Amino acid sequence: MASSCRCSLLLLNHHRPILHLRPSKARGFSPASASLRLLRRPRDLGTRIRSDYSGSPPSSPSSSSSPPPPSPRPPSSMEAPPEGYRRNVGICLVNSSKKIFAASRLDIPDAWQMPQGGIDDGEDPRHAVMRELREETGVSSAEIVAEVPYWLTYDFPPDVREKLKIQWGSDWKGQAQKWFLMKFTGKDEEINLLGDGTEKPEFGEWSWISPDQIIELAVVFKKPVYKEVLNVFAPHLQ
Repeated sequence: MASSCRCSLLLLNHHRPILHLRPSKARGFSPASASLRLLRRPRDLGTRIRSDYSGSPPSSPSSSSSPPPPSPRPPSSMEAPPEGYRRNVGICLVNSSKKIFAASRLDIPDAWQMPQGGIDDGEDPRHAVMRELREETGVSSAEIVAEVPYWLTYDFPPDVREKLKIQWGSDWKGQAQKWFLMKFTGKDEEINLLGDGTEKPEFGEWSWISPDQIIELAVVFKKPVYKEVLNVFAPHLQ
């Protein structure tokens, strides 16, 4: 219903999605100072990813001299993620139009991502994925369709690693993620970036976007993992 979002913007250009703001009572959010950041239009990309993705990471858009991020490493066993990496679940939530849920981070407004979150000690990843989806988006109307059958990892850039070391009290090299494809079975009004109230909100805006836009708008060090995830889930996104 209209009261669940402070505002939304519908752009007539079909290449650009509808942006939704989280409710104004979320901490750190001022509707008077909020500005809508429009998603960049992908550079002549289609709505489907290539099924023959080779895994080569893209170059950093910020600097031609910056080294590309490493390709995701799939360990041989789901029971043994790489040592030094925080166990994490990733959520590729799709609607009936095969569009993917993405949201912009409050701490990095121009960075859009799919929901993700840490796995508690002794917690089953399938339980963790439902919990994290509910905590970050308020969504409980979803079902697991598929999963990536191995861990995917990414390394934190040095500045991010140092920031998270202070925040978490642990020094992790990066995250080892178990990814799930989930079908959204509810209505958009269920989506609430305040989450279920158990955790501090992480996102400021959300939208349903294409796989190519997901990769286009992700931070550089997550792009290789996103490409691998979407490559695995490609048959379900067509």
